[in-house]
Amino acid sequence: MRVLSCKFIGRVANSFQQINSVRSLSKTAPVMVKVGDALPSVDLFEDSPANKINTGDLVNGKKVIIFGVPGAFTPGCSKTHLPGYVSSADELKSKQGVDEIVCVSVNDPFVMSAWGKEHGAAGKVRLLADPAGGFTKALDVTIDLPPLGGVRSKRYSLVVENGKVTELNVEPDGTGLSCSLANNIGKK
Repeated sequence: MRVLSCKFIGRVANSFQQINSVRSLSKTAPVMVKVGDALPSVDLFEDSPANKINTGDLVNGKKVIIFGVPGAFTPGCSKTHLPGYVSSADELKSKQGVDEIVCVSVNDPFVMSAWGKEHGAAGKVRLLADPAGGFTKALDVTIDLPPLGGVRSKRYSLVVENGKVTELNVEPDGTGLSCSLANNIGKK
């Protein structure tokens, strides 16, 4: 009886291994979002874990700028990236017909909220947390930065109109800030 049980367990384990190897073969590598793609629908968080914001709902029927940064309170993000969008928000909204501007980072919602308050972003830029990196992974704009906690977001900006990406600017890794800055939106 005991031998049969071990043989049975062995067959079941082998079956699971075969199923998992087939699943891993059928997985395709992520592909970076591109102009013309629908924006992935992922839950982000604003101010607290209780306040979910779905990206699909956020961009439905609107023109939205979304920019991503490696981390709140990091030097480049705090000195240039976020302040540029905060100071340009009124102009982007009036001259380019933008309904909302959103900053996304792989941080928790409390950190993003505090960062927004420090930079006077209220009413200008919404700061949304992507704590597990789900949105960042769906866009395929992840970068591994161990000193900042591991998987983070590359610097990028995109314009989404009624759910479709119409402009995409992704910074080359490790080269600083250029194409994803606020003053480059709409210049392509």
